[in-house]
Amino acid sequence: MFNFTFEQGNPMTKTVLIAAVLALALAGCSDSNKAAADKAAADAKAAAEKAAAATKEAADKAAAATKEAADKASDAAKSASDSAKDAMKSAATPTPAPAPADTTKK
Repeated sequence: MFNFTFEQGNPMTKTVLIAAVLALALAGCSDSNKAAADKAAADAKAAAEKAAAATKEAADKAAAATKEAADKASDAAKSASDSAKDAMKSAATPTPAPAPADTTKK
């Protein structure tokens, strides 16, 4: 095996060196995992904001369509009411009776 010697004179074996490299690699991976997690969180937040905006837009459109339908229903009801009033006036106005037929023989 390879032996490395540091200032203090303690030998460091290849296994310890590999363990140190792995520890540094894991530390680096944890940072990149944190960065990936942060990116995923940012992406999730952006998607949630986009979904909220789309939901609000759909709700606004639904509210506008509901108001339009209510206005049309109100107009139709008013028109029907006016027609009913006209029909009642026509029914209340007596129609003149036809003139009696002349039954005298000539």
